[in-house]
Amino acid sequence: MQDQPMRRVLRGQLSVAGILIGCVGCVIITASSVYTALKMGSLPWPTIFTSITALVLLRAVGRTSLNETNITQVIMSAGSMVAGGLAFTIPGVWILGLADEVSVGEMLGVALAGTLLGLVCTAVIRRRFVEESDLEYPIGTAAAETLLASRDGGATGKRLFGSMAVAGIWCVARDVLGFIPSLVGQLGVPGVAMGLQLSPMRWAVGFLAGRRSIIWWAIGAAVGWLGIVAGGTALGLVDVPTAQGIVSSLGMGLMMGSGAGVVVKDVVLPLARRHVFAHAHDGAGGTGEASPLRAVLSSRGGATGASGSCGTCGEASPVLTAPRGLLALMIAAAALVLGIVLRLGPAVCVVIVALSFVTAAMSAQSVGQSGIDPMEIFGLIVLLFVAAFSASTQVQLFFVAGVIAVACGLAGDVMSDFKTGQIIGTDPRVLWVGQAIGALLGTVVAVAAMVALVAAYGTDAFGTDALFVAAQANVVATMVAGVPSAPAFAAGLAAGCALYLAGIPAMMVGLGVYLPFYMSFSTVVGAVMRWVYDRVAAARGADADAAEEAGVVVASGVLGGESIVGVIIAFASVATGLLG
Repeated sequence: MQDQPMRRVLRGQLSVAGILIGCVGCVIITASSVYTALKMGSLPWPTIFTSITALVLLRAVGRTSLNETNITQVIMSAGSMVAGGLAFTIPGVWILGLADEVSVGEMLGVALAGTLLGLVCTAVIRRRFVEESDLEYPIGTAAAETLLASRDGGATGKRLFGSMAVAGIWCVARDVLGFIPSLVGQLGVPGVAMGLQLSPMRWAVGFLAGRRSIIWWAIGAAVGWLGIVAGGTALGLVDVPTAQGIVSSLGMGLMMGSGAGVVVKDVVLPLARRHVFAHAHDGAGGTGEASPLRAVLSSRGGATGASGSCGTCGEASPVLTAPRGLLALMIAAAALVLGIVLRLGPAVCVVIVALSFVTAAMSAQSVGQSGIDPMEIFGLIVLLFVAAFSASTQVQLFFVAGVIAVACGLAGDVMSDFKTGQIIGTDPRVLWVGQAIGALLGTVVAVAAMVALVAAYGTDAFGTDALFVAAQANVVATMVAGVPSAPAFAAGLAAGCALYLAGIPAMMVGLGVYLPFYMSFSTVVGAVMRWVYDRVAAARGADADAAEEAGVVVASGVLGGESIVGVIIAFASVATGLLG
């Protein structure tokens, strides 16, 4: 029987302790990811953070298997990308003042449909994009190296949880007790929000982002806010509102252009090269090589010698990570949610299901090559396509973007986790089970966290100059309602694509242009902290790799600590209001 080996693998790599730890971690990480995505305008990868946390907690209960750690980490982190897909799209509804037109059930429908499609996509594309491709998956590889290097000693856990505690105490002192201001050093520059944000989480983002990315982020902020807004208004070329509209449109164009560049450079061009090579090889009498996208969309199992799934028992083939019957049922369930809960037309449902596979492949390609997953950009691409041929309402267009963003976020994140598993020898079928557990739990937690934040702070707390900047949701909202400056958006779109093709991180430039200046400045402060840390470590003669690992662990703990406590404060505010 085929199920006997699978049961042995499950017993060896998936334990009750791992599931419990993973589910508790999933609740915490998913809720904090909602807060981080909305507050910071970005969502740092949770993979390394959750890998270290899972390793420490499993070791505390006597479990030492790295494979078990890998699966526990997948359960922990899967929900965070569901959270990101929601946070990067749905708040746009509130920004446009349409809060009464979206319900909790519809938000849950967006998360569930995107999760189901993302799970199916990862089961279909894993082999092609992890085992058969030469994609590096830098985040997944780094997580594997961290696990292999962190098996000995307890210093890693102490640094992680100690820094989480410090950041959490700071957050309470600032947001609850009022001992620490949120912003200091404000300057009266017309149209420019200048100052230093006293947020350890923001500094941690700068610490972790990498020097090159931060430099381009800073360049974008300087060009947009100091150049166009401050400089343009000082010279009398434009008034403040016009300058701000130009900057926001330019920033959105740059981010959209970066997503287009990802598609062109990381998907279209490789497919074209493979297609040309295949034709040339066929002409020489060879068998040619199927393109990765064609393999994803028409994978049947026979091309590689695999027999596919058993027609009677539904066994998963070497090509698919889960049984075909289960995957078909999940697609059908997602389509029902799209049609019944979100009230999308049949043609729109078909387009979403079909394009979820295409955009998931793009996401896997992007994450595998660069570690970047512009999930909301893929959502916007499908949104614009649906808007061009259907009569969907504005709110329904947000639903379309949200479903695709969730599916792509899940696919990109889990491809990195599958890469980690490939390196350390974890069974991909068990990893997929862990992904399903974490992602489905994450759908409920992410929606609950969103509802809690809205209940605690109101819908007016979301926007460019509000408590929750929700940068990506702002972009989606603007695309739905109309950009302030079409010429600036077009220029940014072209420039973003060109910059990415030239090897420049256009997404970072766009974030610098788009986000309020104080956020970019505070992020740069975090990068300066990293520079000082590296110099001090070198002066003391510390091992460079060990010092870097310690710094990353502490920064990850700081980021997690403030975001987790921020969500706890929001839930406490809701509970206090209900009890009062």
